[in-house]
Amino acid sequence: MTGMRNFHGNFNLNASGFNPQMPGHGTHHAMILRQEPRTVKKIGAGIGLPYEVRLEMALMLDDHQCALTIALHQYNKHHWMTEGAEAFLSLHELLNEHREKTNDHIDMIGERVTRLGGVPTAHPVTQHELSYIKHEVEGRYTVRDFIRNDLEHELKIQEMMRRQITRAHELKDFGTVEVLEEVLKDREDLGYHLYSVLEDDTLVRGMGHLMDQKYDRAGDRPMDPGSKLQ
Repeated sequence: MTGMRNFHGNFNLNASGFNPQMPGHGTHHAMILRQEPRTVKKIGAGIGLPYEVRLEMALMLDDHQCALTIALHQYNKHHWMTEGAEAFLSLHELLNEHREKTNDHIDMIGERVTRLGGVPTAHPVTQHELSYIKHEVEGRYTVRDFIRNDLEHELKIQEMMRRQITRAHELKDFGTVEVLEEVLKDREDLGYHLYSVLEDDTLVRGMGHLMDQKYDRAGDRPMDPGSKLQ
């Protein structure tokens, strides 16, 4: 929980249109430009909401889409690297479910951005730049650390989605409300799954700690008894 202070929790409402400093905003290819990134159509979106409302909602939704894409990449890594008697099969499958659900949510939100007349961000570097969660550093860490990082992401995603749902109600964008409420309910389930995995009760710790005496298992290190994630 304390690690959530690392996140600023701001939507990128001022990031609209081309930015020469932003990855993916320049090309040497001759292409016909029809609309700049992170903008919405002035007219013709087919949804009877004012331009200003559609722009604000589309930018917020695009931030969620970017964050979920980062979460998906991290879930991919953790799915590939599960190990240990408890994690190798059961957690491997659990994280696969999280990947599939996250991919569905990316699609739902990306399509809503498009329906509002927007252009979803697709460049992977730009997505990370705009995301309100950041991918963990490279390397192999304990499975418990992996899952803690995923849970921290899920809590932040929930928080930011609730903020937009509140704002969408104020702007009477009930279509966005419906999409986000469905996604939020699923994300709460995913967070619950991760929290349950991190609970203290366990039947197996593995055999390595009995043989190498390196004390490199999560259960061997001192933990803060006040930590809500432990």
